[in-house]
Amino acid sequence: MTKISIRHLRYFEALAQRGHFGRAAAACGVSQPALSIQIKELEENVGAPLVERGVRQITLTALGEVFAPRVREILRAIDELGSLARSTSDVLIGRLRMGVIPTVAPYILPQVIRNLSVRLPDLDLWPREAVTQKLVGDLIEGRLDVAIVALPISEPSLVEHPLFTEEFVLVRPLADAGRPVPLPDALREMRLLLLEEGHCFRDQALSFCKMASAAPRDLMEGSSLSTLVQLVGAGLGVTLIPQMAIEIETRMACVSVAQLAHPRPQRTIGLAWRKTNPLGRQFESMIDIVREAATGDRAAALPRSFHV
Repeated sequence: MTKISIRHLRYFEALAQRGHFGRAAAACGVSQPALSIQIKELEENVGAPLVERGVRQITLTALGEVFAPRVREILRAIDELGSLARSTSDVLIGRLRMGVIPTVAPYILPQVIRNLSVRLPDLDLWPREAVTQKLVGDLIEGRLDVAIVALPISEPSLVEHPLFTEEFVLVRPLADAGRPVPLPDALREMRLLLLEEGHCFRDQALSFCKMASAAPRDLMEGSSLSTLVQLVGAGLGVTLIPQMAIEIETRMACVSVAQLAHPRPQRTIGLAWRKTNPLGRQFESMIDIVREAATGDRAAALPRSFHV
């Protein structure tokens, strides 16, 4: 056991998380044979197999299942030791693993990266896009430092800081431009196009329409807002999108955009991180940088809604 290295643990954690040697190797930035050798060395040092090697994926052994959460705890503690050292600096430096939800990333992440690179030149940003549940899990387990998500997430171990609030708008076929905007009750009777299960934006849209669920004939799903808008342009239904997505997603689509009746649906986007992270003070200092990148001249104190 004395020959176990941090590298062994990081490779094992990546493999346990992804269940596939190729994907784990890609995540670690090494070749698949190199990762396989490290896992084999780890098993030899432990004295027992940690994974069952299948043709398409791996499965953790009984020992591997017990081993994995302990490894995550160790790696989280090691990362926080590094963060503790970095916390002595007044500004953020070094690697920052930032998660962003898919209904935000395409619209603000490029400007966030540009602003952070200018204001914090010694920061090494590692962005990752994933749905809220995945980002929250990665935050808790130490695989991410901060995440841009829709609030609230109501996780006691995390700090939540609001960045801005924005409204949802209705996207309809171009032929519907000028027609009265349907009320939420009427939207329930229309073919509503929504993101697939797992996206918090889907749940927010269903809540506005007062739909706990939707029958298959009334609802079509897409994997992205871009897909939904293009389906609307093809005349297959209507959808809701956040205002930050309007410019990009409607540019090449035959659709019309309309504001909904009051009270308009909206969401608050914010920054979250672990309460135990020693870099909390530095994360607070970058809130305004991220907010400015997301809203430009429209940034202001909360609460606020943006208008078309």
